[in-house]
Amino acid sequence: MKLKELEWALQEVESFKDPKVGLEQYPTSAHLAARIVYNAEFMFGDIEDKKVLDLGCGPGIFAVASKILGSAYTLGIDIDDDALQIAVQNRDEFELEIDFLQKNIVNLNLLGSNDGGCGEYLAGSFDTVLMNPPFGTKPGNKGIDMLFLEKALSLVGNDGAVYSIHKSSTRKHIGKKANSFGANMEVLAEMKFDIGKMYKFHKKKSVDVEVDLLRFSKQSGGKTG
Repeated sequence: MKLKELEWALQEVESFKDPKVGLEQYPTSAHLAARIVYNAEFMFGDIEDKKVLDLGCGPGIFAVASKILGSAYTLGIDIDDDALQIAVQNRDEFELEIDFLQKNIVNLNLLGSNDGGCGEYLAGSFDTVLMNPPFGTKPGNKGIDMLFLEKALSLVGNDGAVYSIHKSSTRKHIGKKANSFGANMEVLAEMKFDIGKMYKFHKKKSVDVEVDLLRFSKQSGGKTG
């Protein structure tokens, strides 16, 4: 499949109907999602025949993209039931086999103990994690982006990879945190993340935020996982 074909397909993915500002829900465009998942596969071979996790999946655009590109298994996890209902609709519209789980990432270490039927979702179970985590700019959300990263790294195996979007202005900080988590960080691309006028406090019709597409891999003997 060509990149443009993947992007065209992802344009049919439904987005948030009523985004929640407290969860910093900003949709990942088909343009960005296609390039992130396409590069993960065709640069690194991290999608086809791999176990893929869409962490903080929202309506599931990364999950849909990974399955289109041939993932062996895909799971989407999100705290928001409304978003997961849209994700399930997207899965069904595309006629794909994707599992979804409602869970707060803070409690992801409990997977396999109290979630009946989810025993396989343990540390190191996934080959690849794809995510667009909250930036952590809203009250009560400080550091949530790094919590996402730490959890993601714990859920991939030693040869696994985490792909994530973060503000370019935080690159140096994230690099230091990644190292403390026992991971290497690679900047794959500098991109523009378009945020439309979604919430009452937005004054402009749209704003382009400079973001990095980052790939994290575990250091030999790293602490994560």
